[in-house]
Amino acid sequence: MGILEKIAEIEREIARTQKNKATEYHLGLLKAKLAKYRSQLLEPSKKGEKGEGFDVLKSGDARVALIGFPSVGKSTMLSTLTKTESEAANYEFTTLTCIPGVIEYQGANIQLLDLPGIIEGAAQGKGRGRQVIAVARTADLVLMMLDATKPNVHRELLERELESVGIRLNKRKPNIYFKQKKGGGLSFNATCALTRCSEKMVQMILHSFKIFNAEVLFREDCTEDEFIDVVTANRVYLPCLYVYNKIDQISIEEVDRLARQPHSIVVSCNMKLNLDYMLEALWEALQLIRVYTKKPGAPPDFDDGLILRKGVSVEHVCHAIHRTLAAQFKYALVWGTSTKYSPQRVGIAHVMADEDVIQVVKK
Repeated sequence: MGILEKIAEIEREIARTQKNKATEYHLGLLKAKLAKYRSQLLEPSKKGEKGEGFDVLKSGDARVALIGFPSVGKSTMLSTLTKTESEAANYEFTTLTCIPGVIEYQGANIQLLDLPGIIEGAAQGKGRGRQVIAVARTADLVLMMLDATKPNVHRELLERELESVGIRLNKRKPNIYFKQKKGGGLSFNATCALTRCSEKMVQMILHSFKIFNAEVLFREDCTEDEFIDVVTANRVYLPCLYVYNKIDQISIEEVDRLARQPHSIVVSCNMKLNLDYMLEALWEALQLIRVYTKKPGAPPDFDDGLILRKGVSVEHVCHAIHRTLAAQFKYALVWGTSTKYSPQRVGIAHVMADEDVIQVVKK
């Protein structure tokens, strides 16, 4: 029996098993086995095998993966937002390889990857699903294109396909400390009351992974699924924006309903409706900020800002300017919203905000 048959068998057993107190440990073991087989499925069968046309060099300040079912408007979106021409047509599977483009927005270069349409069963390798999903795992954000004229079942199918290969959308990493040891058995602790997972469940899951010596600390009330994610350690947590295209073909009430859903944006690529708002939302979701540098006695250089991530310190800014600058750092003068007054003299640990101006003084 191959891995795919084993996965299908376990999925069928999970579907027909009733969820109650008596079956929770059995279900936990099945989920652990499922996670193990799916991890094996993701690993390439031959060492060094490459996906044809999918090895796109990561460039720019951030990488966005554009995924969706065939013929939802991904190629039109790429051609509209970037200078790259991706072939668009009214038939399915126009795009057969990964096409990169660059969105130039607020001084940042955001790499946008137009990936071939995902079909149901992509995680098992149908279509070119495994290669598409492998590229999506390297992105900083997933832009999920959906057809507003079709039912929401497409969104659920895509989420399920990505979930099955370890891509978690709009979720944060479970706050569980886990460390495998060479001996000493299982050390289990929790800093809060656990209602969704027990010590016995943790022990059974670890045994199914052939782990008998480990240290586990639950810092929040997590489920067995979240604990399995921590043990497998190959999960990717990505922000996701759901973009509903073709809103010019549906009623205004339906547009309003879709726009009010969390993390959702409504657009029309053909009529170029609401694309400006989509770029704003993309910038926010990527958590990018601009930091401008200033030389003593000269005005700030607003033409060439540094594009960094929210929460960066002055030390990160120094590394972005030059790798030796942090070692020679004495203090910095900062103008902007991160300071109480402008300019403020700050140390290397000071956290920067969007559109701050910095002047670094060396020793």
